[in-house]
Amino acid sequence: MNANARIGLILFSLYLLSYVGFVAVNAFSPESMERSVVSGLNLALVYGFGLIIGAVVLSGVYGLVSRDSADPSDTKET
Repeated sequence: MNANARIGLILFSLYLLSYVGFVAVNAFSPESMERSVVSGLNLALVYGFGLIIGAVVLSGVYGLVSRDSADPSDTKET
């Protein structure tokens, strides 16, 4: 397994753990998702947007890290 694949799996695992947490709270304590946490927004909305923003951030991290470790011999010239 190359370094980019390993990094991708690590970042995917981080996101998966965050998502599993979201689903677990919804499944086992749905009333807690109704609580206001920030400026009148409930936990479900804040957590959901956090997951979306987290996915974008993790994809940016992967893009930066994989670009730095890219092998120049992998590129094809046309």
